Amino acid sequence: MNEYELQVYEEIVEWKRGLLKRSSLISRLSKKAQTRVNSLIPEKAHEVITSSIKQMVKATLTGSDFTTKRSQSTGLSLKERDAVFAEKMTFYRRTATVEGAGTGAGGILLGLADFPLLLSIKMKLLFEAASIYGYDTSKYEERLFILHIFQLAFSSDEKRRQVLPIIENWDQYKGELQDMDWRDFQQEYRDHIDFVKMLQLVPGVGAAIGAYANYNLLDALGITAKNAYRLRLIKSVPPVQ
Repeated sequence: MNEYELQVYEEIVEWKRGLLKRSSLISRLSKKAQTRVNSLIPEKAHEVITSSIKQMVKATLTGSDFTTKRSQSTGLSLKERDAVFAEKMTFYRRTATVEGAGTGAGGILLGLADFPLLLSIKMKLLFEAASIYGYDTSKYEERLFILHIFQLAFSSDEKRRQVLPIIENWDQYKGELQDMDWRDFQQEYRDHIDFVKMLQLVPGVGAAIGAYANYNLLDALGITAKNAYRLRLIKSVPPVQ
């Protein structure tokens, strides 16, 4: 490893420590409340929601693939890839912020439209990250990796502890994974963002909350994606002799 790669390795260790840190009391209480609400929802409704989100995510994955250039950073060093990704993050955070403010200011109907729009921005960002760090999203295994990054960014403490080892040891796990557990995927995602996104529907403050929430959600996803791909690249670098 060179000096920059050693620095990145230390950043990854710190990032992992943060992921495994227990969430705040408010987050834990919110999770308990969401779990309680989910238990009251009829099974048929859960099936419909799961199917809807599954189809939405799959459609977004396909659309993002068509609009993402492949091999954007062939031959670049890790430091150069990080710089390219930082530029992309600035663009995507700004896009999500504007979108959140616009839908938040538009009342309930536009607020509800924020869900698929924001999901599309998130998936596009993940495809960009894969391309920048040199991974081919035309491969099914790389699309599964993208979904695991998404899940790592937007899940409960317990789920993050389950997903992180898969991210860390992707070459070992990728052959064993056939598809996502879509019921688990959508429920973790909804539980993670429901409270703040519901506040976005409140008249008068929806625009400010929508902008703030979307900025932070994109920032969290970007940090997770960057470090997940850095981890894969760092693991392939020979150790210092």
